[in-house]
Amino acid sequence: MAPLSGLTRVTRLFEHPIVQAPMAGGGSTPALAAAVGEAGGLGFLAAGYKTPAAMHEEIKQLRARTGRPFGVNLFLPQPPAAGPAAVEAYAERLAGEAARYRTPLGETDQSSDDAYDAKLALLLEDPVPVVSFTFGCPSRTAVDALAAVGTVTVVTVTSAAEARAAREAGADAVCVQGVEAGGHQGTHHDDPHADDPHADDPHADDPHADGAGAGAGLMPLLSLLAEVRESVPLPMIATGGLMRGEAIAAVLAAGACAAQLGTAFLPCPESGAHPLHKRALTDPLFARTELTRAFTGRPARGLVNRFIREHGPYAPAAYPQIHHMTSGLRKAAVAAGDPQGMSLWAGQGHRLARAMPAGDLVAVLAAELAAARAPAGAEPMVPG
Repeated sequence: MAPLSGLTRVTRLFEHPIVQAPMAGGGSTPALAAAVGEAGGLGFLAAGYKTPAAMHEEIKQLRARTGRPFGVNLFLPQPPAAGPAAVEAYAERLAGEAARYRTPLGETDQSSDDAYDAKLALLLEDPVPVVSFTFGCPSRTAVDALAAVGTVTVVTVTSAAEARAAREAGADAVCVQGVEAGGHQGTHHDDPHADDPHADDPHADDPHADGAGAGAGLMPLLSLLAEVRESVPLPMIATGGLMRGEAIAAVLAAGACAAQLGTAFLPCPESGAHPLHKRALTDPLFARTELTRAFTGRPARGLVNRFIREHGPYAPAAYPQIHHMTSGLRKAAVAAGDPQGMSLWAGQGHRLARAMPAGDLVAVLAAELAAARAPAGAEPMVPG
């Protein structure tokens, strides 16, 4: 039997070209991934911030719910970022937040590798259908080892150069992430110079422009898909601000083989996002999103709230130190019912969020996609 092509290895994982994004921090759950898979999409677990044992337990829970393919996302180890002085200065700035929420700032000298090696070892010992990577490119050795146990590998990229690195590492596919995406940008190297709002930004002179500041040099999804498509012959999964079937049709027309959606799945009952977070997605009080380092030290898109406005301009490029520093503050804000102190990650399309079971959402998205791709004059499909 002839070996499967890279595209086929990816597309055989789902009935509908709809991937539920791995959302670290609680959004992704076994229940959510299972519901998406059962509806014909591809569900994902997020191993980021979890212990290897917790990751393994979630995999077991997911397997108990479904026999459909699924993926697990890993964070790559992070190199040293900003110096101690910058981190200390930010801690001093956050002293008022510690007093507000009556909780100490977290220790910043914790490990920066997210137990990557131990998690990878578990996934080689007990293989899963897909493993994706964020915040860097895995080694060729790691990719080859996963391929040997039958795992499809996907590398998150935010530039054509990162896509070429993924190809050289032997990845089966790339997840092409546009600047519109909610949560962390998966850049391989966090460059603080990219925070210059005058770098390749048509809204550079507008201080209120969505995306100005942290990571402002990153590219919109459709432009990035075109560049990556010209650079590497790898299957592309598109992600960034996608909320409707029509948008999925657009990225498929641009060369992607599937669309990955995160914010769209946050309001689902199977999502682990806090109810305050779910409500904020469509609350007029939170009118826009912004890329910020305020909560973690890495560019991440979230709903603009008090914490981002007050601290975003001063946060250093220091991930995961800042993530650890603010972890207790964010938990205390949740406990206090205060969304103004929470990291409300969301993509640019957040106002289009729909609260419905994940399986129903996949069905609606698939129907919208079919209608968008139907010939002119054809009867639109209605989900039933």
